[in-house]
Amino acid sequence: MRRREDARLVTGRGRYVADVALSGMLHVAVHRSPHAHARLVTVDADTARRRPGVVRVLVPSDVAALGRLPLLVPHASLTAPVCPEVLPREVVSYAGQAVAVIVAEGAAQAEDALEALHVEYEPLPAVATLDEALRPDGPRVHPGGNVAASFTQRVGDPAGALAGAEVIVRERFRLHRGAGMALETRAIAARWDADLGQLTLWSTTQAPQILRRLVARYLGLAEHAVRVVTRDIGGGFGPKAIVYPEDILVPFLARALDRPVRFVESRREHLLAVTQERDQWHEVELGLTRGGEIVALRDAFVHDCGAFVSWGIIVPLITSVSVPGPYRVPNYEVTFTAVYTNRVPVTPVRGAGRPQAVFVMERMLDLAAQRLGLDRVAIRARNLIQPGDFPYDVGLVSRDGGPRRYDSGNYPECLRRLVEAAGWDGFAAEQKRARAEGRWLGAGLALFVEDTGLGPYEGVRVRVDPDGQVFVFSGASSQGQSHETTLAQIVADGLSVPLERVTVVPGDTAGIPYGVGTFASRVAVLAGTSAARAAAEVRRKALAVAASHLEAAPEDVVLEDGRLGVRGAPGRGLTLAEVATLASTPRPGYALPSGMGPGLDATAYVPVPQSTYSSGAHAAVVEVDPETGAVRILRYVAVDDCGTLINPTIVEGQVHGGIAHGIGNALLEEIVYDAAGQLATGTLMEYALPRAADVPRLVVQHVVTPSPLNPLGVKGAGEGGTLPAPAAVANAVADALRPLGVEVTEMPLTRERLWRRVQAASVRIR
Repeated sequence: MRRREDARLVTGRGRYVADVALSGMLHVAVHRSPHAHARLVTVDADTARRRPGVVRVLVPSDVAALGRLPLLVPHASLTAPVCPEVLPREVVSYAGQAVAVIVAEGAAQAEDALEALHVEYEPLPAVATLDEALRPDGPRVHPGGNVAASFTQRVGDPAGALAGAEVIVRERFRLHRGAGMALETRAIAARWDADLGQLTLWSTTQAPQILRRLVARYLGLAEHAVRVVTRDIGGGFGPKAIVYPEDILVPFLARALDRPVRFVESRREHLLAVTQERDQWHEVELGLTRGGEIVALRDAFVHDCGAFVSWGIIVPLITSVSVPGPYRVPNYEVTFTAVYTNRVPVTPVRGAGRPQAVFVMERMLDLAAQRLGLDRVAIRARNLIQPGDFPYDVGLVSRDGGPRRYDSGNYPECLRRLVEAAGWDGFAAEQKRARAEGRWLGAGLALFVEDTGLGPYEGVRVRVDPDGQVFVFSGASSQGQSHETTLAQIVADGLSVPLERVTVVPGDTAGIPYGVGTFASRVAVLAGTSAARAAAEVRRKALAVAASHLEAAPEDVVLEDGRLGVRGAPGRGLTLAEVATLASTPRPGYALPSGMGPGLDATAYVPVPQSTYSSGAHAAVVEVDPETGAVRILRYVAVDDCGTLINPTIVEGQVHGGIAHGIGNALLEEIVYDAAGQLATGTLMEYALPRAADVPRLVVQHVVTPSPLNPLGVKGAGEGGTLPAPAAVANAVADALRPLGVEVTEMPLTRERLWRRVQAASVRIR
């Protein structure tokens, strides 16, 4: 089944926020702090207000009553949570923070007027690195100190087990910042209808229901008076699930000015001000028997929150519970310290803390195998959780507050299939031949487990119109996950109608009142299950109405190919359109059966008891040039298990995209700040994204272990490819350069970083 969205998107008929054309539209430009940390002395907008086309200038004092953006994901360990003000009144906390807003008749006029805005700053000492954040005598990001939270979880007796371990492997890892870098930047447009007292927003948000709720709260409107529409979105990857100051200010201005207002972010702003992720420093101890069995693992890491924690400490929390992965770790201790820095705030980016966890565990297993003289596949196979162990309780409290309990999986089969598909057993001979030719080849593998389908629910409404067309309304917006195809498949199957009769309307709050959003690989599990239940309820209603009209028992009525008939009486029947007409516009005196409400319409919010758990195993074969630090990926194989596949082509596309993102994280993508907290990678000339030549042909296979937690048996697939890719590539690079003694303890392995590692190893050898 091909994606229904493709024809529209590839022929330029996509509908993005920048395509919203409203009469009298005004345009927004944002003045952003040039300092990482500074006191605001003066914001003088008089000259800017007189510039051609300028309609309004907002300074912090104009919106002081709006206060701060909320803490969306609280946690008991957050001792001093600080969220940003909509516009800061006294202190700016990172370079790029929004300080003032100019509204003009044209986008160019708004940008030009920024030059006339006079803002005076008093620079303050900036905390630009994790080292500086941890210094007791160093500068402070916020008056309460730089530590946002400290949290420990423990399983068994890790201290005692490490003391008795036959072998202990220790290492430090540094994992650096990256960006989501969606093709479409953030954008929002708003229109106020004074007569109706209604506000309509067009947004790139991944969480339209959350945005609606917050806009209503900040503007003092009833929720039903705010409608959020997400049409096509050019990628999300996590940062678009966040509510930014512009998301509140644009509708604020639209109502205040009684004219449509739009903000479209530039690529520079996207790099400068959109939330980022990955920055963590880990110190790890792994205890094993001489035979390679894991007895204990201890991980202490520091996590960079950036300047604010609107999404709490969800990223380090996910990292902390994900390190054990698919392995039996009977004794485990993890402690993280989350600290503030004067850098862009950190929130989930595709993978959300898990690529760091997989990197730590999989690098440690390779180091342990090397230390013990064991095969790298064998040490993993020895420690894998077995198929008969499910449900498997890891012993940790997961991000949803419940126990981390794996629902299903077959990790040994994933590893077996990977070894076979990657030609692992024959690689040693290939590597030997290459080295004889002066080529440095290496192979690496990595396994992962990902919690997907995060609750509590994602609602879906299914409605059959009197013309027989089926509409599926979901609060979840799509940014490339193909909801229009997969949800249509589920509903078409549930109603036994042709797929072309089903239209999916995703991410429109007018269609369904409650929802959470598209992130955490959750839509197939939650919206998919809700769609199946809503379709089943509509089917039940249709059968009851048809049975009443045809004077037959409901159990004798069948629905096939959009037609309802009586079993054994082929001449008696109704189309689904006719039944929908009977249900929605009954004749006078006609009573719907069993007290049924009007319309073939049903809404379902199916709650989930816990997350589902996807898994997989990936392998990379690379060639490294020690003279330049260049890494070329020759082969990449992925074996993924995301439960039942609704649409295998779409799943494969999700895996491909995730791997490409992971390869970028492994070799190229790094957000760099200088010592003053200034962004040094502010354009795509400095921030390197993977190109076609960097991503090889990908071989993807699937192991299917359906989840027992939902009737479809599905798990999430959107992020899985990103999790193991950095670790698999890093292990392959380490394997290639093992004769040189090169240490691979950082991500990304940029050419310069790897070249310096080779040089350092050469000095040690000499």
